[in-house]
Amino acid sequence: MELATPNFLIQYDTRPNRLFVEYLIYPKEVFSMLLKGFLGIIIVAVMVLSASVYFLLKKSKKWFSVREAVSYGYQLKAVIPVLFLLFFGLRSSLTSVRPINASDAVFSKNQFVNSLALNSLYTVGFAVYSLKNEENGIKMYGRIAKSEALVRVKKYMTAKADDFTNTEIPLLHLQRSTHKRDKPYNLVIFLQESLGAEYVGVLGGLPLTPNLDKLSTEGLLFTNLYATGTRSVRGIEAVTTGFLPTPSRSVVKLGKSQNGFFSLADALKRKGYQTSFVYGGSANFDNMASFFNGNGFDDIIDERDYSKEDYDFKGTWGVSDESLVKKGNALYKSYKGEPFFSLMFSSSNHEPFEFPDNKIELYDREKGTVNNAIKYADYAIGEFFKMAKKEDYYNNTIFIIIADHNTRTWGDDLIPVNKFHIPALIIGPNIEKGITYDKLLSQIDIPPSLLDLIGLDMETPMVGRNIYELNDSEKGRAIMQFHTTNAFRYGDDLIVLQPDKEALQFKVTENDVLIPESNVNTDLVQDAISHVITASESYNNMEYRLPKETVNTDL
Repeated sequence: MELATPNFLIQYDTRPNRLFVEYLIYPKEVFSMLLKGFLGIIIVAVMVLSASVYFLLKKSKKWFSVREAVSYGYQLKAVIPVLFLLFFGLRSSLTSVRPINASDAVFSKNQFVNSLALNSLYTVGFAVYSLKNEENGIKMYGRIAKSEALVRVKKYMTAKADDFTNTEIPLLHLQRSTHKRDKPYNLVIFLQESLGAEYVGVLGGLPLTPNLDKLSTEGLLFTNLYATGTRSVRGIEAVTTGFLPTPSRSVVKLGKSQNGFFSLADALKRKGYQTSFVYGGSANFDNMASFFNGNGFDDIIDERDYSKEDYDFKGTWGVSDESLVKKGNALYKSYKGEPFFSLMFSSSNHEPFEFPDNKIELYDREKGTVNNAIKYADYAIGEFFKMAKKEDYYNNTIFIIIADHNTRTWGDDLIPVNKFHIPALIIGPNIEKGITYDKLLSQIDIPPSLLDLIGLDMETPMVGRNIYELNDSEKGRAIMQFHTTNAFRYGDDLIVLQPDKEALQFKVTENDVLIPESNVNTDLVQDAISHVITASESYNNMEYRLPKETVNTDL
């Protein structure tokens, strides 16, 4: 376990956790990635383990053989201190009500350092053990009555009291479009794998996104947007369902959300839209196919749907992004004027960073780097819009390019806020060109805002804010989940929740630097906890949904 730890630390800024075992159910992708990206450490590990086993086998008989009999009296005397030591070893404490656990290692404001105080066999074992409770985030941060939590959550929403429509679904409310039109627009969400703001030139990052930078002059660019998590399924959760982030796994993977859970696809399908998910890899990865299939997505396209004529390059994670956008464009043309919603998900910017040759001018000399992969993903964005602008559907579609999360999330803070900063760009008819939205907002604010833009009045349970109804004087808000740490930001105030710990408060500077506050705003802490409780209750009680009704095809 310790041999495997250094590379895991480099990738995830923490010791091995549930990700260490969670992805073993996808052996093809995982082992292919390991062989291509980590072959050296695998060889070293095999050699060290082989030598260790050989040495132990040669010496164990000598070390553990018993040369003479031990009397029963001696054994009875010895068993008492042995049992005491075993008990003490299990609990590591005789005075605490709780046995020692991972939270006892939290001694620093640097989460990476806290992780080093543990050992990897424990962190993996504890993560596996904790899977049985991961759907209940209430126990982790504190308990508040469900009714009070709902009131606290609703005060941050743009919905008014008389917009809520169903007592059985507490968050369900009617959102009225401020862009209402006779024939609503199509909607395409182009979700980008691991595209942090630090890699986007127009946001002050590295010069890796010339196409996105150029397209930003044609639409609405979000400059202060923050992801809800650090994994793709968390980003998918945010942009397709608007569900609040929790310490549980993403709802894409949880059992109760595999059918009848609210999604943009389900909501728009009820309005007569064609719905699709377009991907270049395997849709079974991270349980995406199951979740999408049960929640309103009609067409699920993945690597099995690409013929050899559809692509000229295929890597560990599937066909290249260029082939993906060609497939997406062809699908959207095939709808022939019928309204459609689609989620298109890129994959080329994923370790081991494989993409076709001779498509971009490399930023780094070595090809297989994150910088080069991002530049190639940006190339595919440019190719998609070149194709789309030639098609009839383009002038009747709202497009958004948005990241699922940043690349490797690390930093000296308990919550590395700067690593949650992501780009988003909306392009479409009646979108004023070349403007920016600079107020702080969360990934969960995007779906309700998109529904407004396409021109439909909709019932939704989403707690995200519609930016077109948000008062200019209202502070921005963002919610971020980092492993078991939950951060609730309101304006420049940040509340950090950790399991079984007192909440901490920080001021966030313009550069996302955290300055500790000596006094904690208890009311803001209650608001932060309320969002976790409301999400947990909504999931566990299956209340994050639309009412059962027949599909309405009258647009």
